[in-house]
Amino acid sequence: MAFEPPRRLVRALGETAPQGDDWLEKLPETTRRAVALRELTVERVQVPGGRSSLVVLVRRPDGTPAVLKLAPPRARPEGERAALAQWNGLGAVRLLEPFTAEGVLLLERLRPDVSVRSLPERRALLEAADTLRRLWVDPPPVHGFETVAERTGRQAAAMRASAEADPEVAPLVAEALAARDELVVAPPEHRLLHGTFRQSKVLAGDRMPWLAVGPDPVVGECAFDLARLVRDRVEDLIATSSGSVTTRRRIRRLAESLEVDQVRLRGWTLFRAVESGVRARRVGRPRDSELLLEFASWL
Repeated sequence: MAFEPPRRLVRALGETAPQGDDWLEKLPETTRRAVALRELTVERVQVPGGRSSLVVLVRRPDGTPAVLKLAPPRARPEGERAALAQWNGLGAVRLLEPFTAEGVLLLERLRPDVSVRSLPERRALLEAADTLRRLWVDPPPVHGFETVAERTGRQAAAMRASAEADPEVAPLVAEALAARDELVVAPPEHRLLHGTFRQSKVLAGDRMPWLAVGPDPVVGECAFDLARLVRDRVEDLIATSSGSVTTRRRIRRLAESLEVDQVRLRGWTLFRAVESGVRARRVGRPRDSELLLEFASWL
């Protein structure tokens, strides 16, 4: 079978590929080797798939459905493997192999075309938040996960550079960086976080109704993880005249339901929205940038 990476994956990885990176070029052969090593039967490549990995629906030699996931080093697949091993199926997709080849994960099969995002908005937020709560566990005593301070520190440096080159975004960047500087001083807890949680990362399963997939794990405070969920369906929020009111109400409800500080949640929501908006602007996605920065201006 020919393993052709979905266009969405090619486009997204092309935005961030370092010079000389040949992961996409080698991907078909890497996939063939991974399938042969495990004696898997390929059903299909998941399309449109994700923005940072190839997802292949397969069956194991005993007929059990599974998912083969291949990701480049810059997507930090070994961090994902470590987090999934720590969660051990509680609230997240189950890892079927503890370790094989770097960048290759064999996972339990969920229902890839049915996410929490398919539910009505209010229920989707409740189900997503309930799933996220299960993931907030203590990290192992010794771990290699990046901290929130470390990750946002790298992001902050890129944001400053963008603001210097693009004065139009400078005021929002300054506000977001000031919020981040206050938030990293004394985080209220240190938990293992999903890192990139949103409604589309919660899929229907058989073992449990909803399970999270695709973590980019980080260790830090829960409000950081919850902040990405606040802006879910940002297109719908922007399209309504009550978007800013709905956003503030969403922050309050999510903070109360998951027992995180509302002010801290607002601060991380601001930082993460501005960071994403500035990055989208930098890589040539002006429409995404416009939506995200308008959303951030409400906060």
